[in-house]
Amino acid sequence: DRHGGGGTRAAAPEAGVPAPVDRPADGARRLGRRGGLPQHLRHRRRAGPGSVAGHRRTLIAAGVLTPAEVLDRYEAKRAEVQRLATEASERPQLDSAKAVMAPLAPRRPAQVEARIDKLTWTEPQTFAQSVNRTLAQLLDQYPSLCVFGEDVARKGGVYGVTRGLQKRAGAGRVFDTLLDEQSILGLGLGLGVSGLLPIPEIQYLAYLHNAADQLRGEGASLPFFSNGQYRNPMVVRIAGYGYQKGFGGHFHNDNAIAALRDIPGLVIASPSRPDDAAAMLRTCVAAADVDGTLSVFLEPIALYHTRDLHDDGDGGWLAPAPSEHVPIGRGRTYGDGTDLTLVTFGNGVRMSLRVARRLAAEGVAARVLDLRWLAPLPLDDLLREAAATGRVLVVDETRRTGGVSEGVIAALSDGGFTGIVQRVASEDSFIPLGEAARTVLLSEESIHDAAISLAAQQLHI
Repeated sequence: DRHGGGGTRAAAPEAGVPAPVDRPADGARRLGRRGGLPQHLRHRRRAGPGSVAGHRRTLIAAGVLTPAEVLDRYEAKRAEVQRLATEASERPQLDSAKAVMAPLAPRRPAQVEARIDKLTWTEPQTFAQSVNRTLAQLLDQYPSLCVFGEDVARKGGVYGVTRGLQKRAGAGRVFDTLLDEQSILGLGLGLGVSGLLPIPEIQYLAYLHNAADQLRGEGASLPFFSNGQYRNPMVVRIAGYGYQKGFGGHFHNDNAIAALRDIPGLVIASPSRPDDAAAMLRTCVAAADVDGTLSVFLEPIALYHTRDLHDDGDGGWLAPAPSEHVPIGRGRTYGDGTDLTLVTFGNGVRMSLRVARRLAAEGVAARVLDLRWLAPLPLDDLLREAAATGRVLVVDETRRTGGVSEGVIAALSDGGFTGIVQRVASEDSFIPLGEAARTVLLSEESIHDAAISLAAQQLHI
C-alpha cells in the first residue's frame, strides 16, 4: 500500500500519472521523521479521500477521467495560475502616498450634500432635543438605518436623547444591546458591511477605550486593505467630555480622544451648538451612505440640556433646525474681532463666547472659531481666522498631552502662520469626583487670563 503511513508520494501514482507535490503533506512527513509532529496529527500525513491525490484516484477508478486527462488538467490549471500571476504583476502599482491612501476616506461632497433632507422643526431646541429630532427624521429617510446601544430603546438613553425613537421606528431598528462596547461596535461593523446604516451609541467616552480596536483594527482598516471593495459605514455616537455636574468621575467625565485622532480615515465630529449637532449628524449619515464613511460623533454631556449662554433665562444656547448644510471639515466663526482669535470646540465654544463678551467690555475684540470637526480639521477656516488677527489662543478642553491643541498648533505651523500662538488646556489627569474636577479642567478664568496676556503682545510684521 503506497499510502500506508508513507504520505503522498511525489511520483508514479496510478497508471504512471505524476502526482503534484503536496507541500503540507511533505512538511508533515518531514516533521514526522524528526518526531516533531504530535501523534494525534500524524493521520493527516495520509492522502485520504478528501486530498488532491484521493480525488485523482477516485476519478480514474470511476472512469471519469483518464490518467492523461488528469495530467492535462494539472497543466491547464498551472497555465491559468501563471496567466493570472502575470496579469497581476502588470497592474498599476501603488507608487505614491496618494494612491495608497485613496481608499481611506473617499470624499464626494456634492453627492453627500444631495442626500441631505431639510429638517422640519422651527422652535428652538436644546442639544439633546436637536439630536433626538434629527435621529427621528433620519430613521424616516433611511429605511436601512438602525440605532442601538445600552439603554437607548426602552429607556431612551441616560439623558433622554433617544427617547421615543423605538416607538417611532420599531424594535427591529431601535434596540437595546448588551452592556459591552466591543459587542456594540462589532454589531455595527457587521451591519455596515451587510449594507445597513448603523448608528451605535457608546454610553460614555471612557467606555470606548476597551473597544477602540473595533474602529482602529476593523472599521477604518477594512476599506483600506480591500482597496475600497468593502466598507464599514457607521456613525458612532459618544457622550463625552467633562463638566457634567452632580454625576461624574473618570468614567462619566472623560476628555481623552487621542486614541481616535490618529486613526486614518476616521471622521471626528464635535458639535457644540444644537443646530450644528443636527446639521453635522445629517452630514455624517449621508457620508456613510454615499462614501462608506466611518464617523465618531462626540456629544458634550454638559451641553445636552443647556439653554442659556450668558445670563439665566436668555435662551442663548437654544437653536432651531439648521437651514444650511455643514460639510465635513468646515468650521464656524463667531464675531469679527481683530485683536485675537479663540480657536476651540465642544464645551470650549460656550466658554470662549462667554469670555469674548468679557473681553469686549475690557476693550479687547476677539473672534471665536468653532472647529466643529476634529478630523479632518477645517484647515482653510483655521488659517483664515488666524491670519485675520495674527494672535491665536487655542482653547482645548482635552488633556495637554495628546490633546486637540497639539494638532491645531501643528496645522498652523504647517500652513505658514507667522503670528503668535498660545494655548490653554486641561491638565494631564483623570477627572476626579465632585468639585475637585474643577482643579484639572480648563476654566473660563484661565481662558480669560491667557487671552488678556496674548492680546497685549506686540505682533512682529
